[in-house]
Amino acid sequence: FSFSCCEDSTIVLTELLNDHFEEWAKVIDFQHVRVLKSKNKLEGLDVAFVEGAIATKKDAIKIKEIRANCKKLVAIGSCAVNGMPSAQRNNFNDSQKKEVEFLIKRFGLAKKVSKLEEIVKVDDKVPGCPMSEQAFLDVVNKTLKEFKIVSIGGGANEI
Repeated sequence: FSFSCCEDSTIVLTELLNDHFEEWAKVIDFQHVRVLKSKNKLEGLDVAFVEGAIATKKDAIKIKEIRANCKKLVAIGSCAVNGMPSAQRNNFNDSQKKEVEFLIKRFGLAKKVSKLEEIVKVDDKVPGCPMSEQAFLDVVNKTLKEFKIVSIGGGANEI
C-alpha cells in the first residue's frame, strides 16, 4: 500500500519482484499488490507492507481499514517510518503555513502529516528513502519464519 511519498519503496519492491517473484510465489499469496494486478483483496491479510505518510482524513480511514484487515503491518520507507520528508510542512513557520493554506484546503489535506504509528499500530519497520533492499528482505524472511513458512534460499539474502 502506498500513501503520501515519492513511491520509491514501491519501485524497489518492483525490482525485488523482478528478481524473486518465482521463488516468492511458491510461499506467498499476493492479495493486494497494485503493481502486480488490478483486482486486489483487502481482507484476511497476514502482512500489509505500507509506504508513505498519512496526509488526509481519507488516508487515515484507509490505513485503519488496512490495519483492521491484517495480522501484521510493516512501515516501509522514511515517510511511513518517521513521516519525513512528506511531513516537512508540519515544521513550516507561520508565513509558510499561510502560503500553502489554499493547497491544504483545495486538496482536503489534514492539518498535520502523520507517520503511520501515529495512526495505527506498526509491527515492524524498514527505514530509508528509498527503503533498504536488505532490510526489506530481512523483514520478509523474519515474517515468513513468524508465520512458520520456510524461507527460500540461504545466507544473508535468503528469501
